[in-house]
Amino acid sequence: MTHSLSAILSLSPSYFSNFLSFSEASTMALECSASQLAGLLGPNSTEAANFICNQFDTVASKFSDTAYAVDSTYLLFSAYLVFSMQLGFAMLCAGSVRAKNTMNIMLTNVLDAATGGLFYYLFGFAFAFGAPSNGFIGRHFFGLRDVPTSTYDYSYFLYQWAFAIAAAGITSGSIAERTQFVAYLIYSSFLTGFVYPVVSHWFWSGDGWASATNSDLLFGSGVIDFAGSGVVHMVGGIAGLWGALIEGPRIGRFDHSGRSIALRGHSATLVVLGTFLLWFGWYGFNPGSFTKILSPYESGNYYGQWSAVGRTAVTTTIAGCTAALTTLFGKRILSGHWNATDVCNGLLGGFAAITSGCSVVEPWAAVICGFVAAVVLISCNKLAEKVKFDDPLEAAQLHGGCGAWGIIFTALFATEKYVNEVYPGKPGRPHGLFMGGGGKLLAAHLIQILVIIGWVSATMGPLFFILHKLKLLRISAEDEMAGMDLTRHGGFAYAYDDDESHKHAFQLKKIEPNHTTPPSV
Repeated sequence: MTHSLSAILSLSPSYFSNFLSFSEASTMALECSASQLAGLLGPNSTEAANFICNQFDTVASKFSDTAYAVDSTYLLFSAYLVFSMQLGFAMLCAGSVRAKNTMNIMLTNVLDAATGGLFYYLFGFAFAFGAPSNGFIGRHFFGLRDVPTSTYDYSYFLYQWAFAIAAAGITSGSIAERTQFVAYLIYSSFLTGFVYPVVSHWFWSGDGWASATNSDLLFGSGVIDFAGSGVVHMVGGIAGLWGALIEGPRIGRFDHSGRSIALRGHSATLVVLGTFLLWFGWYGFNPGSFTKILSPYESGNYYGQWSAVGRTAVTTTIAGCTAALTTLFGKRILSGHWNATDVCNGLLGGFAAITSGCSVVEPWAAVICGFVAAVVLISCNKLAEKVKFDDPLEAAQLHGGCGAWGIIFTALFATEKYVNEVYPGKPGRPHGLFMGGGGKLLAAHLIQILVIIGWVSATMGPLFFILHKLKLLRISAEDEMAGMDLTRHGGFAYAYDDDESHKHAFQLKKIEPNHTTPPSV
């Protein structure tokens, strides 16, 4: 070692006292005492310095271990939050459909997670992050082979899997109440195992051709889609768009003259419950996308990545709240009602939009993001009615339309300071157009919108079309009218009467119609 004893002893007493207090409070097994050093001081200064430095090396290793543990715990906690969004999706979908299809839609949400887990493990993670690879698709880590590495640990896989099944959950809402069960299994496997992973490789992998962390950046900026307005929401929304278009609207959704008829969900309670669960999970979705929290921007300062994590949670909240209020008053003007379901969808539209730029915009900009997201959602719903497009959860409009707006919003309002902090290593890189960063980031983001629409259309569109031609996509008219819970799942989700009620009903049937009172015993 090159350390000298004089350099070690020149450190202030307060430094040693702080260090020792930390050591005593921790579980580090350091054996460094005056009695140990007594025999080494004096003429043996080199040995003393080496001994002391060895102890500091041990401390440094412990600090490094702690940093890995803290960041891994943060990522796992974020993964758990994102996974809890599956329960939110299930409740939101269940409340948004009619009671006769509740069992069906909840089962599809469960199988989105289960099927997605298996296929993302076998193929999806490798296609998304298997490095080294080309710019189009990953080529390593199939079945998590060779994981963990210095770059990817198991916690990272779990976090990314939660994102993949979220995209599948979005699509299931668009084709609810009329889709065969086998079609859910096929499209969910294909989406989580191939379609979504390829898109996430393009924009999130260090090897991706449009990634903001790629050394050869698109237009010198790459695409800043921090938590996936495009990668997750647009992919799920565009896939749902094609599924709903090819299937056609539900029976009774439009009358013979083409007039829209509302087929309302059976439980606003479940819709609100699902919305709050999704809101809660979004704090893992957006802030968690940092993947680590113990990164100081200025060492020894109060400001660091933990501050950026907090700011991201704030921008997420503000965008959602603004979108909810805008939708509330907007729908009141258009329909004359204060509708809870519409407000919930507006809230989620604000979240979907802010997801792209949540880490690189100021909180005031989130207000603009949420306001425009609500306008986009209301406009897309009006357009859907005009073209007779039926999406029971407004998923294609919400996630596709608001997701696309979120990508554009980021290209307009990303601040230079935050972009350089979140994506370090390339000073002077382009940022938001309205923040003085030029138009390169906007150009990159417009390309992202186009390639996502093109890729998902070229993959999921033919899949749904083939399923339709094979008569594996839509259920029969008789099954749709009766409800899939009864015809496909063995009974309704709700038990309306118990055995005693059945017995009582049976006894009443035995009474003759002309009896005004039950016969005497």
